[in-house]
Amino acid sequence: MDGQVVEKFQEHFGKMKDPRVERTKLYPLEEILFVLLCGSICGAESWRDFVMFGQEKLDFLREYFPFSAGIPCKNTFARVSAALEPEQFRACFIAWAASLQTVPGEVIAIDGKTLCNSANACTGAAAIHMVSAFGTDSRLVLAQQKVAEKSNEITAIPALLDLLDVTGHIITIDAMGCQRSIAKKIRDRGADYVLALKGNQGTLNDDVRMFLESEVAKPVSMGISDTYSESDAGHGRVESRRCVVSSQIDWLEQKTAWSGLTSLAMIEETREFKGRISVERRFFISSLPANARQIAQAVRAHWAIENTLHWTLDVVFNEDRSTVRKDHAPQNMAIVRHVVLNILNTAKKQFKGIGVKTLRKKAAWGNENLRLILKHSF
Repeated sequence: MDGQVVEKFQEHFGKMKDPRVERTKLYPLEEILFVLLCGSICGAESWRDFVMFGQEKLDFLREYFPFSAGIPCKNTFARVSAALEPEQFRACFIAWAASLQTVPGEVIAIDGKTLCNSANACTGAAAIHMVSAFGTDSRLVLAQQKVAEKSNEITAIPALLDLLDVTGHIITIDAMGCQRSIAKKIRDRGADYVLALKGNQGTLNDDVRMFLESEVAKPVSMGISDTYSESDAGHGRVESRRCVVSSQIDWLEQKTAWSGLTSLAMIEETREFKGRISVERRFFISSLPANARQIAQAVRAHWAIENTLHWTLDVVFNEDRSTVRKDHAPQNMAIVRHVVLNILNTAKKQFKGIGVKTLRKKAAWGNENLRLILKHSF
């Protein structure tokens, strides 16, 4: 038995309250959870998949837990996942994620994702929308918060921030999260922010846009504090990015309403492909000093939550095609996928040059690979 993995697994996930009545606890909760995690690592998606995985890998699983009663049926997996209290599971997840090798001061991107197939027509339950915090350097999901029905990300983001120690980090959020209350919460929690602007804050976006565009147009500008440029080329496409920032905010009527507001930024992206050129300008407010490189890199890092987290969940884990809909099961299985993605992204450091999709195959095809993957996360 691998004592290290079992000890760490029980330390973080063994304290969860079993929702079942005593007479229905033939299969221990920790064994059910362990099959869900290992099965998901190896590509299992449906309840039937988890049963088949457990039956095929029973000898391997017994290296970690007794499995005296064998593997549960698919109905047991479904019932336990539906009944398990997601707030408990989330708390265990956050504590475990904090024990992994995170990066001090990294950019934490916050964004929401709808589990498109989680709506239940029979009960009238709407599709679940989850807001996640993602470490863009560590490539780890740090926490998640379900958006309450008839609510939105604006109320979920402060609750998410309360779950984390974000001291010294930079928080990036898209325009939905560009709210005064959220900026204040970030500063109160000891972090800095870079918030995208759109038309949801009165004239703020237009005011910042007009100011920065007028300053950029001048032959010599006293309003621009710093600039930074970078470019990429590949597959016939050339993309360049220029960031200009200004620390001149005394003219801004709303400056005192935004806690810690220090700088304004514009990022201009120019793309050239097959002779066609497109230019896009986006605008931001930040509590960071007017350091164009730092702000540009924070904005670029934010896209990791789309490209590394959401894309992987959709394309590799088929999250949007999941047919799990009953009670708490969709939310709990979303947390399972977050756990598994963290496990795989942590293990990737030991399997150089291998992506998440290939690593799942290696885990499924070779028990030794699965052992190594588990060992590096527990």
